[in-house]
Amino acid sequence: MPDKILTGRESLGIEFGSTRIKAVLVDEQCNPIASGSHNWENRLENGIWTYHMQDVFLGLQDAYNKLNADVESKFGAKIKCLASIGISAMMHGYMPFDDNWNQLAEFRTWRNTITAEAASKLTKEFNFNIPQRWSIAHLYQAILNGEEHIKDIAHITTLAGYVHFCLSGKNVLGVGEASGMFPIDSALNSYNEEMLDKFSSLDDVKKYDWDIRSILPQVLTAGGNAGNLTEKGASLLDTSGNLQPGAVMCPPEGDAGTGMTATNSVAQRTGNISAGTSVFSMVVLENQLSQVYEEIDMVTTPTGKPVAMVHCNNCCTDLDYWVNIFAQYSKLCNNDISKPQIYDMLYNCALDANKDCGGIVSYNYFSGEPVTKMPAGRPLFARTENCSFTLSNFFRSLIYSALATLSIGMEILEKENVRIDRLTGHGGLYKTPYVGQKLTAAAMNTPVAVLDTAAEGGAWGVAVLARYAVDNSRETLEEYLDKKVFTGLKTTVVEPDAQDVDGFKKYMKIYKSGLSVEKSAVENLNKE
Repeated sequence: MPDKILTGRESLGIEFGSTRIKAVLVDEQCNPIASGSHNWENRLENGIWTYHMQDVFLGLQDAYNKLNADVESKFGAKIKCLASIGISAMMHGYMPFDDNWNQLAEFRTWRNTITAEAASKLTKEFNFNIPQRWSIAHLYQAILNGEEHIKDIAHITTLAGYVHFCLSGKNVLGVGEASGMFPIDSALNSYNEEMLDKFSSLDDVKKYDWDIRSILPQVLTAGGNAGNLTEKGASLLDTSGNLQPGAVMCPPEGDAGTGMTATNSVAQRTGNISAGTSVFSMVVLENQLSQVYEEIDMVTTPTGKPVAMVHCNNCCTDLDYWVNIFAQYSKLCNNDISKPQIYDMLYNCALDANKDCGGIVSYNYFSGEPVTKMPAGRPLFARTENCSFTLSNFFRSLIYSALATLSIGMEILEKENVRIDRLTGHGGLYKTPYVGQKLTAAAMNTPVAVLDTAAEGGAWGVAVLARYAVDNSRETLEEYLDKKVFTGLKTTVVEPDAQDVDGFKKYMKIYKSGLSVEKSAVENLNKE
């Protein structure tokens, strides 16, 4: 008989990642007590990276059902009541709807690099960097393309915002996620009024009946009233009909905001690195940057503080493909070695490599990479004629490749004298203890911390935000995290090693010089 009981005061966090939908249940102290997940993949259809909405909701239900199975095995009963729920998803992208919430175009994800013209024009118009994946860039590009659906738009939102709407009936977004739809005025914690006016005055925009203010979701900060789970939403989430409506819904956030929460990186001079399918760093600023940089996205924390973000489209995908090759070889040799074991062996093997990878270089570009102005992706592995071609050098180069483009963007913050006490890492790159941490510290030349809860990631982060929303705390989110959530959590910190730092710099010298080779591969390596 289970010795634990459900109280109905638990909080649920669900995050739609690029390859996995994860649900995490936490108790009143924010401790993870159960989880469930569903694997999925994006599709490249007609040149657009997308997910079908049927897959969104089937995946949501499967992750919740698996969570319920975990709960039943631990507590002897399934979930009936929840105190609060939080929804998070891969950031931004484009989801347009008509007045009846009928979807007007395919979900265009963050991974697409099809909005260069719009992003460039808006950046110039606003004097503010508009990245290609932002919702406003997608909207304006569709306008420039003359797409038929534009005239019928009544709402645009993100995946997190849409799932939240389906569960609560409220068309709202957390300020961190909203800051990737349209620029935010941190003094008001809402969309920048001057830029809204500038967008509305564009000749291409004025011919439509809708107003940009009316089609964007309402902006809320962490702890704000984002509605409650409706009866319809409860039935959508729990197909068994066991879950009761009424749970408080926290403002939906993107994976950037939940990553900051999950790593206690919402205060000034803190930062985090999220390393999974994509990789991005978030640094909470003390002062604004001196100028606009195309490589730096200005977003916010879940409470609206300005954040400098370096976002790169490619991180661990190429690593996973190579590990699959080793898994196939292991099977061919009749060795019963699991994929996680292979990961651990190869990661630890990388510690024995030359600090600069001995003349081996890898480009992990499965999709385009705006930071290096690469319009599309072609994974590429190369080596010099006199390289030290060893397994350890090979795999260290793959890990370096996962961090290389991020380091190029972070060089700008270094030149801006942005102060970072330390970076906290979470995501797949840090599943093997120590190795990813050590090599990230070398690449960033900054201490890197990893928390005990790193494996739970953004799903746990949005569960914490859900808990914050229902606790009616008068504390700021920063105080709440410090005093209630992260007290006593084990943290491992790795300082940068001088030889590793020097080795990574040498690797990057070859990497940067070889970007012209990668560009040529994009231009000349085609299926046809």
